[in-house]
Amino acid sequence: MSEEETPEPEAPADSEGAADNAQLFGVWDVSEIEYSDPSTRPYINVTPIAHTMGRHASKQFRKSEISIVERLINRLMQSEDNTGKKQQATRIVRDAFDIVHDRTDENPVQTLVEAVENAAPREETVRLKYGGISVPKAVDVAPQRRVDQALKFIGDGVESTTYKSTTTAAEALADLLVGAARYDVQSYPISQKEERERVAAAAR
Repeated sequence: MSEEETPEPEAPADSEGAADNAQLFGVWDVSEIEYSDPSTRPYINVTPIAHTMGRHASKQFRKSEISIVERLINRLMQSEDNTGKKQQATRIVRDAFDIVHDRTDENPVQTLVEAVENAAPREETVRLKYGGISVPKAVDVAPQRRVDQALKFIGDGVESTTYKSTTTAAEALADLLVGAARYDVQSYPISQKEERERVAAAAR
């Protein structure tokens, strides 16, 4: 009597491959994002995860390891209306991404990356004291701080646009992302960047 061959068990699915195929908010593909600024590239991380439960908070500067989308969400929480409301801030970003896609027919994550790269200031001023005199001095901005400042400009722009206005936060955020990605000098993040660099140029 011949023994029947038993089929070999199937190998489990590769968890890393599954993570690579995951999509942000279940919609947006983040596997083919392009970067134009090599200096900020190591600090603009794009992952399909929008909420890491604060795992980056234990180490200094580890924030650069989390997704730029979550960093934008955290920045939106640093306002009077959204303080501590991560689900609300996440919903604002998700709705803004839908609006960006409807207007540009492009991946909104790519638009966010371009907006951060364009709004990141390259120079700023510091105060040096000589005796009792304070003198401004132009300095180059570190790449990580450039990304921090760009996110700050975007968050401040959303807050100022929606203050005592009928414009929703999602609409304001979408306008800022599209404007910054196109380097529109009328957009709040770009205007703030240009102002920082203008002041620094005068202090050289």
